[in-house]
Amino acid sequence: MTGEAVRAAGVEVNPAAGHIGAEITGVDLTDDLDDAVVATIRAALLRWKVVFFRGQRLDHAGQVALARRFGETIVMPRRGSASPPDVPEIETTADRLELSGRYGMERAEWLHRRNDSLLHPWHSDWSNHLAPPAATLLRAESVPPYGGDTTWANLAAAYAGLSAPVRAFVDGLRAEHRLGVGYQPQPGRDAYVEHLLGHQMATAHPLVRVLPETGERVLFVNGYYVEQILGLSRPESRAVLDLLLEQAVRPEYTVRFRWEPGSVALWDNRATIHLAPRDAAHLEVPRIMHRVLIAGDVPIGVDGKPSESLTGH
Repeated sequence: MTGEAVRAAGVEVNPAAGHIGAEITGVDLTDDLDDAVVATIRAALLRWKVVFFRGQRLDHAGQVALARRFGETIVMPRRGSASPPDVPEIETTADRLELSGRYGMERAEWLHRRNDSLLHPWHSDWSNHLAPPAATLLRAESVPPYGGDTTWANLAAAYAGLSAPVRAFVDGLRAEHRLGVGYQPQPGRDAYVEHLLGHQMATAHPLVRVLPETGERVLFVNGYYVEQILGLSRPESRAVLDLLLEQAVRPEYTVRFRWEPGSVALWDNRATIHLAPRDAAHLEVPRIMHRVLIAGDVPIGVDGKPSESLTGH
């Protein structure tokens, strides 16, 4: 597949940036998509890591049906109050509704205590699980007229961009992924700490995982879940993690998407990290999005060994 627009089965795949992202046109996602169209979308997803569709008319049932064409959908164990009660695969995020009052904190305090660095909010979904989701399908219902963009980074390109000695070093490492990384507890009783104690899940994942379809090596790292690189001291681990995260989110490895009502994004959760917006909370129009996760498998490292559960599975 070249950098030019690709046509297959009436569908156009138009790259959006040099290393990541493509906008797909010529398809109505509410249709019963034939296998050739699904195969074209899947190939574009493997190549470009995140694909975008605009002007779609999906409802909750249609979004779940679409996600099932790409794998098994995940029933969410816990969802926010804005999520539809009769569609357990969909988690609705309404930023101002969901974060205000969470764990007894207003939105600003929650974000302050949760985010310990500028790199921390970059993440892949549920990487503390033994088998993190393979892909995420996100649909925009309501967005502000400006602001609220999402940014993705290509972890395969970031790995390839490392020098050979650094690649050889990180190939053999494993990292601990867990909930609550970097969180600063409140004085006294803290409802979020109690939540962590009751629902903790942690996994030792390879720092570099191999994608089974393409054989690509990707940096399996993010700021939100990674606790420490195993076998390194905490100062060493922090320095290496910062280096890798800064490498991953270099502008040349990223793409930024301007949402509109009816926009849909499908991304490879194994090969990307993404950054949710922080610039729309003060705007009058709520940002309401609907998310479906597609089940994945247990990551395999360069050494051929799978991830290992530490607790909570």
